[in-house]
Amino acid sequence: MQTPVSAKDKKSFIQWFLSHYQLKKRESVWILNYIANHQKLLDNVHFVREAKFCPRGFIMSSHCSDEVPFRFYKKQLVTTDAEKAFHDIRMNQHEPLYIQLNFNKSHQNVFYAAVLVENPFLPDGYFITRKDQERARRLLEKTIYDYRRKSIRENINRALDERDQQTFNELVRQLHKLDQLY
Repeated sequence: MQTPVSAKDKKSFIQWFLSHYQLKKRESVWILNYIANHQKLLDNVHFVREAKFCPRGFIMSSHCSDEVPFRFYKKQLVTTDAEKAFHDIRMNQHEPLYIQLNFNKSHQNVFYAAVLVENPFLPDGYFITRKDQERARRLLEKTIYDYRRKSIRENINRALDERDQQTFNELVRQLHKLDQLY
């Protein structure tokens, strides 16, 4: 279970974000400022990835992102009208609100990572494709192979240093067998 992000941290992040990035829609700036200045809203705000799956979510993008400028999702409805979204925020301050911010290298940003929470509405396996699974399997196999090969080579060197012919021969056989399997 994740540790909840404090309202103070969310407010600090919003302020930092607004001072470092220019959003594609000026209404997005107004909405984020409004949220940052209302404690009740901050308590119910959650920064997530893939907000489109959330019952009530925003997607806002900076100029350095190729993503859509603004989207507001409420149940099955989607709008690009920021005024309607703002009205919904003011009228439903007690409801959870999920926000996705798109900006350059957002996946690598430590400030964003500090306020991000896991999206509970993502479909199972959403981020993991079969291609990703295959890549992960190959990477794991290669890592294990490299580790075993390095370990055997170190032991071969040790056997040579100790002039242990029997251990050397056995380790060389293991190395050949490992190389044939990979």
